[in-house]
Amino acid sequence: MKLTITNAANQQLDQLQEGKHSFLRLFYDTDGLGCGANGQPTVRLTDTMYEDTDKTIENENFKVIIDRQQATFFKADMKLDFTSKGFFRLSSPEGILNPIIPTGTIKNEVPL
Repeated sequence: MKLTITNAANQQLDQLQEGKHSFLRLFYDTDGLGCGANGQPTVRLTDTMYEDTDKTIENENFKVIIDRQQATFFKADMKLDFTSKGFFRLSSPEGILNPIIPTGTIKNEVPL
């Protein structure tokens, strides 16, 4: 699995993390969406990596991680971009995974 982060997204992530976060987590958010199969692929800045359940994702800019069980909701090759409208966008060659990721949610800690 690979995540490419565009220059625009990289600059925004640098500003958001403020040197405080160790990882960028790919996260399948199901909060308020019913069951575990209904969710939205997204990203979060975090300091926590769970050695027994997380794996690293190929990336040149950040240490990117994902829970092994949530990996099925993501694609093998993905891109994180920052749009002119002020949102992050997660996509793959197959299509858009999440067109609107607000900057405010990037800093929200992932619920356990």
